[in-house]
Amino acid sequence: MKVDVVLGLQWGDEGKGKVVDVLTPNYNVIARFQGGPNAGHTLIFNGEKYVLHTIPSGIFRSEVSNIIGNGVVIDPLILMDEIAKLRQSGKVIDARNLKIAKKAHLILPTHRVLDAASENAKGKAKIGSTLKGIGPTYMDKTGRNGLRVGDLLSGKFEERYTALKTKHLDMIATYNFEFDITEYEGKWLNAVEELKKFDIIDSEHYVNDALLAGQTILAEGAQGSLLDIDFGTYPFVTSSNTVCAGVCTGLGVAPTSIGNVYGIFKAYCTRVGSGPFPTELFDADGDAMCDVGREIGSTTGRRRRCGWLDMVALKYSVMINGVSKLIMMKCDVLNDFDTIKIATGYKIGGVVTDKFPYECSDDIEPIYTSLKGWKCDLAECKTYEQFPSELKDYIKYIEDATGVPVSIVSIGPDREETIIR
Repeated sequence: MKVDVVLGLQWGDEGKGKVVDVLTPNYNVIARFQGGPNAGHTLIFNGEKYVLHTIPSGIFRSEVSNIIGNGVVIDPLILMDEIAKLRQSGKVIDARNLKIAKKAHLILPTHRVLDAASENAKGKAKIGSTLKGIGPTYMDKTGRNGLRVGDLLSGKFEERYTALKTKHLDMIATYNFEFDITEYEGKWLNAVEELKKFDIIDSEHYVNDALLAGQTILAEGAQGSLLDIDFGTYPFVTSSNTVCAGVCTGLGVAPTSIGNVYGIFKAYCTRVGSGPFPTELFDADGDAMCDVGREIGSTTGRRRRCGWLDMVALKYSVMINGVSKLIMMKCDVLNDFDTIKIATGYKIGGVVTDKFPYECSDDIEPIYTSLKGWKCDLAECKTYEQFPSELKDYIKYIEDATGVPVSIVSIGPDREETIIR
């Protein structure tokens, strides 16, 4: 068996949670492989809306095992609050059904303070951090100072926690940044005790044993490929590898164990926070995308920046990830547009290119191709054949440009509003 992968091809917020929920009935195991509670995966079904930050999106299917992999960074308090809210909504989270990797790193209260202090010190050069402590936690991980979930069971947790906290306090002192973590730390330590009640596992063994046993596994990514620490629009990126290669390091599987790679993208582009965005719109079209698409960050609560589909960036993400199937989301948001544009090239310093550059800067001028809009409500469409010809043309254009088939098209937020080709 192989590990199939679902990941975003843009700057995040592509709709990965919904897709994982739709695909989950085909899998025995759903595993998050990177990121932390800066991610927000939204699922809507039976008229109810749920937002997941750390828990894999397969959690609503009782027959499926869900793993928080070693590549994820975990804030125990946020995780326990997330579980509590789901339970309050009537969704029972079975401790046996949620498994947590021993090698996953913990976000400490002082990591959050470091994040806020660092972002505050940057002034106008802020990168748009969600202030969840993600970056400082990954810094401790690569600096070999981190605290891991497995340390909770070691008998030396208190000693290791105190040592790392002391180091952080010394660092924070250099920022002249006021804070008080007393209340948060108390709740955090209580959440740590709750975390111990869950199934804490050697996830790399669990995943590989499951493969050998013939079980089907879907790896769920967070954020998007253009936020990858290596291949994204650096430095306005996240702190982990969001691309397909992150599955290998985030779950402990070999490259030869990767199967289908489902690349998710919106029919247009969005971005939250700072950073380059070549096709960003500052006109009525951009406002319409934001309003109709309800483009408000599920984690940050910030209004998302909106723009036309960027084929240069999309082809780049398809290449980096080895995408085998494309999934297009939110095409219903474009229902009322007379004309729909796609950026097929960039003009940089007078030179035209279709290659995603080393550095995206303000001097990029998108070169657009215009297609006719479909100008109709897609809500009644139940099959691909029922799509208007203009939408079929849009999909074919994307397939021809990327060389990858669009296998799923989402025409609304509910899990039922999904057309599988």
